[in-house]
Amino acid sequence: MVFNKNILLGVTGGIAAYKACTLTSRLTQKGANVKVIMTKSAAEFVSPLTFQALSRNPVYIDTFDEKDPNKIAHIDLADWADIVIIAPATANIIGKVANGVADDMLSTTLLATKASIYVAPAMNVNMYGHPAVMRNMQQLDEWGYHFIEPGAGYLACGWIGKGRLEEPETIIDVIEKHQSIDPFLQGRKVLVSAGPTREKIDPVRFFTNHSSGKMGFALAEAAAKYGAEVTLVSGPTALTVSNNKINRINVTSAQEMYEAMHDYFADSDIVIKAAAVADYTPKLVYDEKMKKQPGDLQIEMKRTKDILLSLGEIKSNQYLVGFAAETNNSIENGLKKLEKKHLDAIVINDISTKGAGFGGDTNIVTYVNKKQEQKDIELATKIEIAEKILRFIDRDMKDEKH
Repeated sequence: MVFNKNILLGVTGGIAAYKACTLTSRLTQKGANVKVIMTKSAAEFVSPLTFQALSRNPVYIDTFDEKDPNKIAHIDLADWADIVIIAPATANIIGKVANGVADDMLSTTLLATKASIYVAPAMNVNMYGHPAVMRNMQQLDEWGYHFIEPGAGYLACGWIGKGRLEEPETIIDVIEKHQSIDPFLQGRKVLVSAGPTREKIDPVRFFTNHSSGKMGFALAEAAAKYGAEVTLVSGPTALTVSNNKINRINVTSAQEMYEAMHDYFADSDIVIKAAAVADYTPKLVYDEKMKKQPGDLQIEMKRTKDILLSLGEIKSNQYLVGFAAETNNSIENGLKKLEKKHLDAIVINDISTKGAGFGGDTNIVTYVNKKQEQKDIELATKIEIAEKILRFIDRDMKDEKH
């Protein structure tokens, strides 16, 4: 899986830098195109000439040493790379990238690249367990960086514990296994909506619902994992995406979600509306806070635009999937929605069932396509359910072509 891949190897200043020489050699032997960026500290441990000889490519150290006047080196390398490996990754480089610091050739390139990044830490056991280092690694993990955990054993500093750079063969094996994920959505553009909407009453109040956005976010993450170009239109939620290639569009109201979904719809191949959009919005919105009055309060509501129906009426080659969160007659109501809104498939879930519904990390759903072929997905995590839904969609799209 590394054959003919453009691999950018970042080597930082630790005694384990010598293992990066073997890693460069092994990658080159496997047919990878390897270029090396060294920090100035790394060059104190291993000569740049060593990496140049092993990779048969120039070695980059200084941001301002532009080898080709027609290119900006760190941007060119960032765009060139298919895979980036940081090995060894010191606490310093992990901290820099986690906090957006770009003050040398390697850190500027890391912040500029869209390639998959693999981090192989190597440091003293106490440094590895320090709260600051752990926090920085957690941040990178949330952004979609892939960590290759260090091994445990005798360290160069004399301590025994976790912090030793993993062996080059193991690093390559981990990367190859990860890269071998079937990119069955490669080349497809996927548009997903997620989360709730908020309908403003006045500057301090709004109507909303219990949607957490977890199912929609899981669908976006899974689609990106399998190679799709993903746009996620999200209502207000505390969730973050771990894949930095997902194009996230934040909206608040039903009207804003309507506009965003229509903006990206024409250019999409697969559209999944998992958001829980308000059906009604206040007819009158107050510019100032409403004061408490004696007696009851009535707020007149008007219908919001039906996003799914409007997309179903204009779709051409898009595969349009809706969600139906029901509390009774789930399948019957879901099938009516499938037909009425001109959908290609619908995902039905009974939110009153234990383990299903809003807020939780699990779900139980039924996938039904327009041929009314029904697939039940038993209790599973939302990411597992998302992956199965995408497989069903891919199968149905292929079946339509035959």
